[in-house]
Amino acid sequence: MSDSSSGMPLAEVLQILHEARQDEVVVATMGSGREWSKFPPHPLDLVYVPSSMGQATSVGLGIALAQPDRKVVVCNGDGSMLMNLGSLVTITSRQPENLIVLLMDNGIYEVTGRQSTPGSATLRADGRSVDFVAIARSCGFEAIFEFAELDDWRESVADVLQTRGPVFCCLKVESVEGEVAPRSPGPAWERAARLRAALSGG
Repeated sequence: MSDSSSGMPLAEVLQILHEARQDEVVVATMGSGREWSKFPPHPLDLVYVPSSMGQATSVGLGIALAQPDRKVVVCNGDGSMLMNLGSLVTITSRQPENLIVLLMDNGIYEVTGRQSTPGSATLRADGRSVDFVAIARSCGFEAIFEFAELDDWRESVADVLQTRGPVFCCLKVESVEGEVAPRSPGPAWERAARLRAALSGG
């Protein structure tokens, strides 16, 4: 599979997640954040835009540790994941049973100009993409999934959401052409306050 020319449509991948989602917190950033913002808003959404690129997994971990009885789903990109690979080690050191990391892997920095990532086959001497599943496994994840077909993802999304974490799930997606960069859905402090109130039942 090439890095950006094949895979599942990102919007459809997230639509399947949106339909399966119940009361999970969803942290979405970069391209996933842009697409997630097109769905009706949910009080347990945190569209992490503008963001410090790569920090969504750390934010999700913090929420998961503070809210151990609530599932937390992080929709991350492969470029963002490369910015903070160390967070995978931190996650497995804490072993939050309620945290799910969904990695949208298309091999490019989609929202900053569609540059190939250092993990893409096009920038690697051996012509092979970095294996994020192998990285997650070596970091200590035991619950690991990988999907490249929409039907498989649709059939399995409920199982992924119900699996005891920490969970790592790699989703091979297509790049999205012609889309603008994600925009902030409002002042960050207001969004954080709304999420805090929703988590506390206020």
